[in-house]
Amino acid sequence: MEIFNWAYKLFIDLDFSRSSASYGNLVVNIIVIIIVALILDFISKRILVAAFTVFAKRTKTAFDDILVENKATKYVAHLVPTYFVYVTIPIVLKSFAYWEKFFEKGMSIFMIFLFLWIIRSVLHSLKDYLKTKPAYSDKPIDSYIQVLMIILWLFASISIILTLFGLKIETLLGALGAISAIILLIFRDTILGFVASIQVSVNDMVRIGDWITIDKYGADGDVIEINLATVKVRNFDNTTTTLPTYSLISDSFKNWRGMVTSGGRRIKRNILIKTNSVRFVSGDEIEEFKKIQLIRSYIDHRQADIDKFNSQNSVDKSIPINGRNMTNLGLFRKYINQYIENHPAINKDMTMMCRHLQPTEKGIPIEIYAFTTDKRWVNYEYIMADIFDHVIAAVKYFDLEIFELPSNNNTVFVETDGDH
Repeated sequence: MEIFNWAYKLFIDLDFSRSSASYGNLVVNIIVIIIVALILDFISKRILVAAFTVFAKRTKTAFDDILVENKATKYVAHLVPTYFVYVTIPIVLKSFAYWEKFFEKGMSIFMIFLFLWIIRSVLHSLKDYLKTKPAYSDKPIDSYIQVLMIILWLFASISIILTLFGLKIETLLGALGAISAIILLIFRDTILGFVASIQVSVNDMVRIGDWITIDKYGADGDVIEINLATVKVRNFDNTTTTLPTYSLISDSFKNWRGMVTSGGRRIKRNILIKTNSVRFVSGDEIEEFKKIQLIRSYIDHRQADIDKFNSQNSVDKSIPINGRNMTNLGLFRKYINQYIENHPAINKDMTMMCRHLQPTEKGIPIEIYAFTTDKRWVNYEYIMADIFDHVIAAVKYFDLEIFELPSNNNTVFVETDGDH
C-alpha cells in the first residue's frame, strides 16, 4: 500500500540507497504503528470500560459489576490495537520474509496470552459472583477455578510450543508421554489436591465456614478458604493454619458442623468423688435430705419401695448392708439429674444424664452428660461453668468429698524416730 511507502520515497529523495531507504521506511512504519496502536488502546479502553460500567450500573445482576472490577473489559479492549497490529505489520514486512515469520509467531503467542487473560478475568469474576450466592458460599469454588486455569495453561503451553518450533501435536504428545513420570512428580501436589477437592466437594466433607479440628497441623477454627493446593483455617486465637488439601482425605479430622446444626452443644465433664466418703444413709439423715426440694419426692417414693422390700424379706435393719438402703452418692447423682433437668439452658429433647463411671485410683468419676441450647462458645462455657459451680458447691451437703492431689498447704508431715 502506498500509505506505507511515503518514508521510502522520502529517503530516496534524500539520496539514501534503496537498501537503506527500505530499512528506514520499515523503522518509521513500525514506530507509527506502535504509536497508533497505543492511541487505539487508550481510546478503546476508555470507551469500552466507560460504556460497560454504565451498562453494569443499569442492570440488576451484580455479575457485570464484578467483571468491571476484575478488569475483564480492559483486557477485551486490548483486542482492538492487537487486531490493528496483526493486520498492518504483515503489510509492512512484506519485503522481509524472515521478520514476517518471526512477527507471526510473536503475535500468535501474544494472542494466546491475551485470550488466556480474558478467560482468567471472566473465571475470577464468576468465582467472586458465586461466592455472593448463599448456595455456593460454602463450596470450594477456588479449587474448580484453579483446575480450569491449569487446563487452560496446559493448552496454552502446548500451543506456544507448537507455534515456536513448528511442531505437530502428535510429536509433542509423544514427547510428553516419554517424560510423563517427571510430569507426575512435578505436579504431584496439584494432582493430589485436585482429587482431594473433588472428594471433599462430592462427599460434602468440609465447607467454607465449618469449624474443624486437626491436631496434626494444630488447626482449630473456621475454614476460610479451600483451593486446589491448600486449605486455610482461621484459628480461634486469630492465627491462620495452612494445610494441604489432600490432608482432608489422608488424615483424620473433626468437623463440628453437626454440632452447629444440631439442637445443642454437648457437656461431657466429670468430678471425682473420694471413694471413702461414700456410705449408706441412716433414717435420721433421710429426713434432713428431704429438705432438698429437688429430691424430696424421689426420696419419698424410693424410701417407700425400700421399706416394702425390706419388710417382705424380713431384713435385719441393725446392719445397713442388709437389704436395700440409700447411699449419699446415689442421692447426689439423683440431685444432679434433677438439677440439669430443671436448668433453663439445657436442651430437654436431647440426651441428659448424670452417670457413674469406672472407679479409678483417684476416686469415682461422676459425669454430667447433657446438651446446652446455646451453642456459642462463650455462652456455652458460661453455662457449663455455672452448672459445675453449683454441683461442686453441693457436694458437701451430701457428706461427700471431691478428690484432689495434696498441695504444700494441706500436706501433713509426720516426724518419726530415727534418721530423717
